[in-house]
Amino acid sequence: MLIDQSGLTVRAPPWVTIREIELALNERAEWVLRTLVEWQGRDREALPAEWREGAALLYQGRPLTLALFTARRQAIAADLLHLTVRHPNPSDEEQIGAYVGRWLKEQALALLAPRVEHFASQVTTSPPTVKLSNARTQWGTCNHKGEIRLNWRLVQLPPRIADYVVAHEVAHLIELNHSPRFWALVEALLPGHAAARRELDALTPLLG
Repeated sequence: MLIDQSGLTVRAPPWVTIREIELALNERAEWVLRTLVEWQGRDREALPAEWREGAALLYQGRPLTLALFTARRQAIAADLLHLTVRHPNPSDEEQIGAYVGRWLKEQALALLAPRVEHFASQVTTSPPTVKLSNARTQWGTCNHKGEIRLNWRLVQLPPRIADYVVAHEVAHLIELNHSPRFWALVEALLPGHAAARRELDALTPLLG
């Protein structure tokens, strides 16, 4: 099952019956409906094409509307509905885009680093180095040196999905592979991780 801008696509081998496909769809109906809703306007909500009043973007899984105000000192605040930006030049889209971009990356590190520490404390006594990445194809990586890089766009995803990525990379500190032992460790760190993993697959186009 794949959900993207065009909707739901279901593929199955020729020996799978329609009845089996229907059962699988029924079992995952909640995920299908939720993800379809999340994809509505996803291109619009991820990051604005134009940094203007009323533009929409995602922050921690919430679609927020950009609210711009003139102010001497720069400041950003997020609530349930708005990302409020105070700036000396609120009509300058380039400046607003750069300022919000820096803020999102700062928030990403502030939110993700403690989660890395939380999961890492369960598997190692040596805290890993955490850095942000701007990769266009990966949400996170972990190398043999024990360095974890997390895509700053994780700050746009629901926290439970970001947690899955963090737990996944922390598990690589012990198992630098995708063996059954690795997946067992991910499950131990984040019980029920499979649901978050499926949702992440549907959100990956955000990186493009």
